[in-house]
Amino acid sequence: MQTLTRNQQIVFDIINKSSEPLKAYTILSNVQKKGIKAPPQVYRALDKLIEMGKIHKIESKNAFVACQNSSCNVSKATAFSICESCEEVTEISNSKISKYLSNFAEKAGMEYKKYNLEFFGLCKKCK
Repeated sequence: MQTLTRNQQIVFDIINKSSEPLKAYTILSNVQKKGIKAPPQVYRALDKLIEMGKIHKIESKNAFVACQNSSCNVSKATAFSICESCEEVTEISNSKISKYLSNFAEKAGMEYKKYNLEFFGLCKKCK
């Protein structure tokens, strides 16, 4: 397990404590009091946290969430359900999806580098 740098830990703590996905500039405004002043510092920390599997990027929102799956060490293969009403994001941990996509890639002959699935609908609270 890799140790986080000071900046990575600060950025991770902000994302982990948030109840919603955070955009990079929201993260920056929250960490400026802790000594992280420049956007490149935040982006470097975000990139490394993604690579480590600690956080995931929600592509459609250009925002970041902490990984909620304790057994997740996947940084390049993620799936999320996103409520169109309250915008709650939930990480989907489904081995069938992962297996299907790896088989799909083999059959298609394409070597993919990552995938990010986002399913949109209404959560239980908003139905």
